[in-house]
Amino acid sequence: MKTFEGSMTALATPFRNGALDEPAYRALVRQQIEGGTSVLVPMGTTGEAVTMTADERARAVKVVVEEAKGRVTVVGGAGSNSTAETIDGVRRVRDAGADGTLIVTPYYNKPTQEGLLEHYRAVAKAHPGFPIIAYNVPGRTGVDLLPDTVLRLCDIPEVVALKEATGSMPRAIDILEKCGDRMTLLSGDDFTVLPFIACGGKGVISVSSNVAPRMMADLVAAARAGNIAVARDLQVRMNELHRLLFIESNPTPVKWGLHVMGLFGPEVRLPLVQMTEPNAAKLRDTLRQLGLLTG
Repeated sequence: MKTFEGSMTALATPFRNGALDEPAYRALVRQQIEGGTSVLVPMGTTGEAVTMTADERARAVKVVVEEAKGRVTVVGGAGSNSTAETIDGVRRVRDAGADGTLIVTPYYNKPTQEGLLEHYRAVAKAHPGFPIIAYNVPGRTGVDLLPDTVLRLCDIPEVVALKEATGSMPRAIDILEKCGDRMTLLSGDDFTVLPFIACGGKGVISVSSNVAPRMMADLVAAARAGNIAVARDLQVRMNELHRLLFIESNPTPVKWGLHVMGLFGPEVRLPLVQMTEPNAAKLRDTLRQLGLLTG
């Protein structure tokens, strides 16, 4: 089984005239691999998956798998607020050739902890042996996957990792103490990569690594190696970048950043809209200060 750790990128999805821009997507994949990213994660929140059709999502994952050519691990997002739809989404991700799937807790429905547990059980039962990364992001979903429930997820062999995006270090420590080595814990918060790994996490599924793959890969590597001085320097240097990439609704800022870097256009799908000019100017300046933008 491939590993799900290190510097992992939640890929933004390029659109051109309303459709998936496949050449630009392939270029982004190459940029990520060259930058040291260890795992590519298409069709998460940053990929605007909720505004795409099932066929579009499956095609996007297939493009990433084709371009990665086995050089790095690919984890396709397949979560929804419907268990049946999630099961079908995982089937499509498997058929596309991904190595595993990222499944966000069902949003809007606000299931109980028992409901969350049964959701993941049902998906695992439908796809035996296929690795699942559970994804907890209460700010997006309106439901919180609690540490005691994560412990119960450890009884499901297919659930191999958790992306924890609360940004809470006490929460991370609690989960690590409960789950030990059974489940890989991944940060979903670019602001706390160093302390998260220092407490026992194995990596991050990052938004900022779309525009700064090498910096994030170096940060994760230094943190995992115990080179705290180097990791701290990178964490501090990237802080303003993280702030600006979340100053408006994700992924609007990161797509604007990729646009000014020449990787693809800034097009987003409604109800998202283009980044405001004052914030865009700040992001452009920060990218230039970090050496990510020339000219």
